Amino acid sequence: MIQTMRWFGPNDPVSLMDIRQAGCSGIVSALHQIPVGEVWSVEAIEERKMLIEAGNAQFTELHWLVVESLPVHEDIKKGLPSREKYISNYKESLRNLAACGIKTVCYNFMPVLDWSRTQLSYTLPEGQQTLRFVWEDFALFDLYILQRPGSENDYEPEVQKSALAKLNAMSQEEIGALTNTVLLGLPGSEEAFELTEFQSLLNAYAHIGDKELRENLYYFIGQIAPLAQELGINLCIHPDDPPKSLLGLPRVVSTESDLSQLLQSCDVRANGITFCTGSLGVRADNNLPQMVEKFGDRIHFVHLRTTKRDSDNPLNFHEAPHLEGDVDMYEVVKALVQEEQRRKADQYVDSELPMRPDHGFQMLDDLHKRTYPGYSAIGRLKALAELRGLEMSILRSLPQF
Repeated sequence: MIQTMRWFGPNDPVSLMDIRQAGCSGIVSALHQIPVGEVWSVEAIEERKMLIEAGNAQFTELHWLVVESLPVHEDIKKGLPSREKYISNYKESLRNLAACGIKTVCYNFMPVLDWSRTQLSYTLPEGQQTLRFVWEDFALFDLYILQRPGSENDYEPEVQKSALAKLNAMSQEEIGALTNTVLLGLPGSEEAFELTEFQSLLNAYAHIGDKELRENLYYFIGQIAPLAQELGINLCIHPDDPPKSLLGLPRVVSTESDLSQLLQSCDVRANGITFCTGSLGVRADNNLPQMVEKFGDRIHFVHLRTTKRDSDNPLNFHEAPHLEGDVDMYEVVKALVQEEQRRKADQYVDSELPMRPDHGFQMLDDLHKRTYPGYSAIGRLKALAELRGLEMSILRSLPQF
């Protein structure tokens, strides 16, 4: 696989040289400074490309291989008449990316929030810090801090009772920390939504359920995937994180069935998947190696990470060491390597899959630095080293085509 890391741009505390020294040849980036729904101009794309490639004459080359993400405007997700304008803008951004030679574009279709956690600095037994999601804490936020209308219908009585007891024992500082964690916005931005603004965003989905969100997703992909196919761009949707309904919002990219329906809705190869083992692996009913075999031809980008569900409550989980946790990383990587071998045998142009180690621990010197949650340098360096060794051992054990 092509080894890459995510880079949030000039303000990222992890430098391009850090990523280069980790052994990567590809960069995963996005133009976070452009408001969602506006066109990414050729000039803005080329400016980012030039930053990434600035050291290539002197050092090992880096190239912008994957856009993560080209965000989908909320009006598209809600199916409003204004979506036509934003879909037109999305198409123009795709044309401009293709003109600049960037051919892999990740996106997601999660309403309002891209991801949700309740703790950003959960300490592991070895002393590293990582991300964690606790169902009781999320219920506490939803029921008693946000006070979302109807939220009591989403939690068992015992969860409501224990969440209230926990709230009564918390300090204002702890309540504020939980609120800020849950309300973090798009990755790459350290600004959280205001509580009142956030509720208004949820209200806009009051009449949008599972059926409506699926229809809006399939309409969107039906509009853009044929163009992407013409442009030679591979679109790859990121699964829901976590893969279940939260805050009364539907989630429609969480299971094998969800992915099957999406791919069938517009049956062109450009309509593909970002295979995130962390997001999909939170659910015990997702058989990841089987999904690689089933969807292999439509996997265009790979995120490798794993989570560990609590034994007493599988709704709770934390990021785990990349070769441990609930994901059978050996079988997943083996299936991905075999997919690459199949592509090479069939002479695919894109036979090698871009892969990035996802959500590294905050550890060693990075414990004393400010970094984007899950994106510190040393933790991802450790993860990439482990995954690189795993992939090499699998390659050496398989018969070559």
